[in-house]
Order: sequence, then C-alpha cells, then structure tokens
Amino acid sequence: MVWKKVAEKGDIPAGKSKEYNVDGKRIAVFNQDGYHALDALCVHQDGSIAPGKLEGDIVECPLHFWHYNIKTGELLDYLKGVKLQKYPVEARNDGIYLDA
Repeated sequence: MVWKKVAEKGDIPAGKSKEYNVDGKRIAVFNQDGYHALDALCVHQDGSIAPGKLEGDIVECPLHFWHYNIKTGELLDYLKGVKLQKYPVEARNDGIYLDA
C-alpha cells in the first residue's frame, strides 16, 4: 500500500466532495458518514462526479444525472454491473489519505 495525503481534515465539509489528482488519476473523495473515494469520472461521458448532488450514499453526476453509490462505486442506472474503482481512504490526525 502506498498511502498519500490528499487533503487536510477540514478541506471537505460533511455532505460534500472534492476531486483530487493522485498520480494522474482523478479521484473523488466524499465526506458522507465517513470518507469514501472513487474514480471521479462518470462512465457515460467522463464528466466528474465530484461536484454532483449527494443524497445519502448516492451521488448524481451533474452532466447527465447518472447515479453512483459512493460506498461501492456501483452505477445504479442503465448498465447493470458497472462500477467505478473504489479506493481505501483514511482520516488521520494530520489529514486525509488515499491508497491509490
């Protein structure tokens, strides 16, 4: 595992998300009942899900309204069995870390 610090603990307010570039990967980090991290790009047309509307465990892609579970990466519309890559994320005393 190669853990990398991507943010300070206060950078992502509860119920929000931000996108980070980690070694060339665009990763969305969500602060919703803990931290969750997924590939940031929607499989539809590569729009970022990070600025999407978050309701419970579901984020809505702002481009075409596809829905993903932030805890599993699973796409809930259209293409069954499609998932975004999920990444381990930890909140530590000195910040938020990803294993990506």
